[in-house]
Amino acid sequence: MNNPENSPSATGPALLGKESFAPAFKRRLAPGALITGAMALAPVYAQQATVTEAAAAPGIHAGTLAPVVAADEAGYQARQVQTRKFGATLQETPKSITVIPEQLMRDRGASSLADVLRTTPGITLGSGEGGTPTGDRPFIRGYEASTDIFIDGARDYARGSHETFNVESVEVVKGPSSVLSGRGGTGGSINLVTKAPKLDNFFDVTAGYGTSGQWRTTIDGNYQFSDSGAIRLNAMKMGGEVPGRDGVDIDRWGVAPSIAFGLNTPTRLTLSYSHIENNDMPDLGVPFSNAANPERVTPPKVDRDNFYGRHNVDFRENVTDTATAIIEHDINSNFTVRNLTRYGRSLNHYLMTRPSFDNCAAGAGAPCADEGPGAQFTRLDRARWRSSESLVNQTDLYGTFYTGSVKHNLTVGFEFGKEDVYSKTMSGTPITSRAGELDSLYSPDPGRDYSYNLIYGPKEKDGDIKTRSLYLFDTLELNPQWALNLGVRFDQFRVQNSTDSRKDSFVNYQAGVVYKPVPYGSIYLTYSTSSNPSGENLGQNGGADGAAGAAQIRDLKPERSRSWELGTKWDLLDQRLSVTGAVFQTDKTDARTTDPLTGDVTLGGSNRVRGIELGVAGSITPKWDIWASWSWLDPKIKEYRNGQNVYDGNQMKFIARQSASLWTTYKVLPQVTIGGGATYMGKRYVDDANVYRLPSYWRYDAMVRYDVNSNLSFQLNANNLTNNEVYDASHVGIFANIGPGRSYMLTASYKF
Repeated sequence: MNNPENSPSATGPALLGKESFAPAFKRRLAPGALITGAMALAPVYAQQATVTEAAAAPGIHAGTLAPVVAADEAGYQARQVQTRKFGATLQETPKSITVIPEQLMRDRGASSLADVLRTTPGITLGSGEGGTPTGDRPFIRGYEASTDIFIDGARDYARGSHETFNVESVEVVKGPSSVLSGRGGTGGSINLVTKAPKLDNFFDVTAGYGTSGQWRTTIDGNYQFSDSGAIRLNAMKMGGEVPGRDGVDIDRWGVAPSIAFGLNTPTRLTLSYSHIENNDMPDLGVPFSNAANPERVTPPKVDRDNFYGRHNVDFRENVTDTATAIIEHDINSNFTVRNLTRYGRSLNHYLMTRPSFDNCAAGAGAPCADEGPGAQFTRLDRARWRSSESLVNQTDLYGTFYTGSVKHNLTVGFEFGKEDVYSKTMSGTPITSRAGELDSLYSPDPGRDYSYNLIYGPKEKDGDIKTRSLYLFDTLELNPQWALNLGVRFDQFRVQNSTDSRKDSFVNYQAGVVYKPVPYGSIYLTYSTSSNPSGENLGQNGGADGAAGAAQIRDLKPERSRSWELGTKWDLLDQRLSVTGAVFQTDKTDARTTDPLTGDVTLGGSNRVRGIELGVAGSITPKWDIWASWSWLDPKIKEYRNGQNVYDGNQMKFIARQSASLWTTYKVLPQVTIGGGATYMGKRYVDDANVYRLPSYWRYDAMVRYDVNSNLSFQLNANNLTNNEVYDASHVGIFANIGPGRSYMLTASYKF
């Protein structure tokens, strides 16, 4: 057997981010690029900004932008996000934005982006099955966002599994966001804010051990080497097994050094690098849809510990490397120019098992039909070697000026990007029969031995994506009560592979009005658009999404989406507690569908998502913190045909109508903090026909932390306390991915 190739790769984190933390949504736990030559400077909100700089930042009133605070001082409430494009604090931004701060991630024991999103309402998870690569595949407000994940404001195109050890916060922007980030973003986008050097000295090391031999250790060290320079290092190593999944092991490590010069001076430079390797055992869960047993529309009742893969064969090598340079210069007291340049490489390389009931045809008898004791499932190989290289350069000029009595908070910028996709053919896998290999449904043997030799073809270029963008944002403060938030972006998008190419130019915009009846509250109305060009997911999808898929290059103009949102945001209890609410509707027109007469893919389809979101984040009392949100969605297919199948009027697949999450902590004693919470996920259809579905579930978690002194603490996390079956996702009903079972982890943390 060949070992997985050790190839360099990457898309990983980068640098600089202003520390931003969390608004959220009100509880209702109901099922219901340096300069070249002279200067070219950059986007990304500098984490090192001083309190004075922060207070001078744009906002509807002078001084409304809160001072920068450290993660462990901010709790669960967020005042602002990393990007300057909004030109205002979160409370004065006419858009739903959910921020998950580092403190909340640590309290809940979240070690990956999947862990974070699993407990974030309004987001559901999707799955890859080989052709569609494995990795993070979120759906936001009903629309896929796997290529709408950003690291410090720059798109992280490659599909992979993101870690949290170098993440300061996760920002989820809801609603069409092409004006902010370029193509895509129909339902929203996700930005990971990474940790950056500070003018301080500290060192934090954690070590945890728990259920199924799972262990994790991290370090976060910062050293100030001069009055304006600092270096920071974050690292992580994790191992063990996934709780509740027999022999599904975890093997991850990462390192992220960064160095900054000129902090607290007019010109600042930050350089960062990140290398992350994820060698977790791929696990596609359990076989699901059975044509011979159409009565069963949810996953089969099997032992949740059963592993339907192969311990001695299956592997996944997901490697990301990212190098980032951010330079910023204060032109004067009002304007700053910034430039971000990033180069990244990634590798997603695997051989894994796809379990299914391919052996059971419609009309077959027992044991397929009754799934009795002799029932079997099919193993098929899914092999892939895919790498990508990306280069992104962003330049922003932002600041404030007046026209008469109207204050303008302006950001203008441009962006260039290129993403190259490569692959190698893989042959010589263990299962050569097109019919696959059979094994027992109820007692699968994942320890079988196989004789095989993996053979790799030459590295070939599959295609590339090139983008050029110009954008302008302006928040106009008309008076202390009223503000307008305007933005426009022009994108030129070109995609090509070995046989086809497509070039599109499109404009997106947003317009919002904010009314502040009191200094601590706002009411807003906003309208925004997005564009989804053909081929935007090049190399990211297989054929299962049919006519609606965004990976194929078609001779079609971009799909268009538009959305309106009416919402309100209030900072209560001496502005310690953020309460938010919004109603919205997103309509995608010119959606890809099959023409009933010609069979060609056209833009004659449409769909719509409307919904409500409520949230709360912050402190009820100095001892009592809370983060909670609830989302209700109505995701409807209006017109869509895939081949000869018509799905008009159905619910959009993979999306839950209702989802909710509550997490709260209370300091019962000066040294003791207890916490707990619940997460609800409603049922999700996994096919366009709305036949197969993943059942709804509740998940309950708890935590207790004991602070021995200001340096040493111990924390015990218990997740999925009732060991409920949690189905994360399904790939159009072929199989169903299973989430972790009940787990406990005790973590020691030492700071100095």
